[in-house]
Amino acid sequence: MSAAVQQQPQTSEFPYFTEEHQLIRQTVTRFCKEEIAPHAAEWDEEGIFPRELFKKAGDLGLFGIRIDPKWGGSGLDWWASTAYLEAMRASESGSVSMAFMVQSDLTIPVIQELGTPEQQEEFIPRAVSGEWIGALGISEPGGGSDVAAIKTHARRDGDELVISGQKLWITNGTRADFIVLAVRTGGEGHRGVSLVLFPTKTKGFSVGKKLKKIGNLASDTAELFFDECRIPASNILGEMGRGFYYIMENFQGERLAAAIGALASSEKAVRDAIEYGKQRTAFGQPVGKFQVWRHRFAEHLTAVEAGRWLVYRAVDLMNRGNRAVREITMAKLYTSELSQKIAYDCMQIYGGFAYTNEYAIGRLWRDVRLNTIGAGTSEIMKEILAKEEKL
Repeated sequence: MSAAVQQQPQTSEFPYFTEEHQLIRQTVTRFCKEEIAPHAAEWDEEGIFPRELFKKAGDLGLFGIRIDPKWGGSGLDWWASTAYLEAMRASESGSVSMAFMVQSDLTIPVIQELGTPEQQEEFIPRAVSGEWIGALGISEPGGGSDVAAIKTHARRDGDELVISGQKLWITNGTRADFIVLAVRTGGEGHRGVSLVLFPTKTKGFSVGKKLKKIGNLASDTAELFFDECRIPASNILGEMGRGFYYIMENFQGERLAAAIGALASSEKAVRDAIEYGKQRTAFGQPVGKFQVWRHRFAEHLTAVEAGRWLVYRAVDLMNRGNRAVREITMAKLYTSELSQKIAYDCMQIYGGFAYTNEYAIGRLWRDVRLNTIGAGTSEIMKEILAKEEKL
């Protein structure tokens, strides 16, 4: 485990947010309001957001929060990442938030954790700066969470690995410069899975298509093909055959980041809806003054606050380097399910306007539907919890 993750808070208060963390919030919020939110609807219509946005985020240090300073990072902790992920709610774009999260929390930290000094030097600085875009290549047409069943395979040929297969649902897939790729290097089951660093300039690699989705329309989600792709065997990430275990560990960070983002966007939706309820009038008074809405929002704010402490408990355990499978799984399950209810109700108070693209609530309603599917479905979360609790 990296020194950055093990760093202890400098305050006795809980949650452990310092002035530095508040500065991160302010910086990210300003960036979102100036560079992302004004264009979010337009980018959804175009089905993509500009690649240079990665470079702008890299210049602000958003991709290197928990990364060692020698690779261009800030060497901070999970509380700093929480401040960043929470502030991304101001982007009003689930697409950009998800693409950035893949870069900052799903790919770069894995290379720092498992990579050789040579791999770290080659990949991390370029990814932290936003020059290179990363993707995580695990899911296949046959499944996502069932990592032990992946079929994309790599055979050894001298000093090279020859990779063939297919990946699906890959965020940043159409323009990624590298992929943290799960491949089968051994027999069947979880013992035969390895991770490799795959440069997308490799001959034989191709993007099959950019998938058309219900939400997160500006996020490029791709189908990828590997046809006898040759990469150096030195691109194996960590130990050969331990990919399944690495992925299970990485899933915890992904699910925690997803929970933080889901809760933050839910709270923003409620706060925005409350403000809209003060402006829209019906039957001679603001809609938000009707008891049905006052009570409903009181319930949602209570649920958000409960979710916040569930999430912060998981963040605290993760930050200390403690096992947190149970707490992270609960946080992911709770916040992703809650986001569905909140988006529905908040959309309702806007009336007909919510069913247009004029207000951000419509995009959020579409985007959050992914929360109970991505990074492990709610059903998978319940199964994990059943095992954790020995039910």
